[in-house]
Amino acid sequence: MFPNFKIGPDALKHFKSAYEFQMKGELEKAVFYYKKSIEIEQTAEGYTFLGWTYSFMGKLDAAITECHKAIAADPDFGNPYNDIGAYYLQMGKIDAAIPWLEKATKARRYENPEFAYCNLGKIHELKGLWPRAMEEYKKALTIQKDYLPAQVALQRLESNLN
Repeated sequence: MFPNFKIGPDALKHFKSAYEFQMKGELEKAVFYYKKSIEIEQTAEGYTFLGWTYSFMGKLDAAITECHKAIAADPDFGNPYNDIGAYYLQMGKIDAAIPWLEKATKARRYENPEFAYCNLGKIHELKGLWPRAMEEYKKALTIQKDYLPAQVALQRLESNLN
């Protein structure tokens, strides 16, 4: 269910409950169970997913704070780097997002680096740097050839350039 996660069985039990509540939109319950998981074991996964839940609640500053805790717990885990970049992107702080997304692409333990490349593509597209944006979208597609957001963005830019 959660590939490459470093989380013990007791903490994982609460983590799974939190994730299920989060996916059902029961965010307060998700926060409660992610915090229970973190009380048992302070993992990068727990902090990152707690932050993700806060982002669903519109609490982006709190989400970023949790991602910093995740990085402190495990600097090799790529998700919180991408998430910080994505939150800054949502906040319109695109230049602040770039270094975090670049760190995500280099993380040793990250199952979905295509997310970071696609987010970098969005930033370059917003800046009007379309060839550079296209490069990032292509990198995402090299990793995950059927990653729809990168496919759609790349096709859009290619059609705009023709």
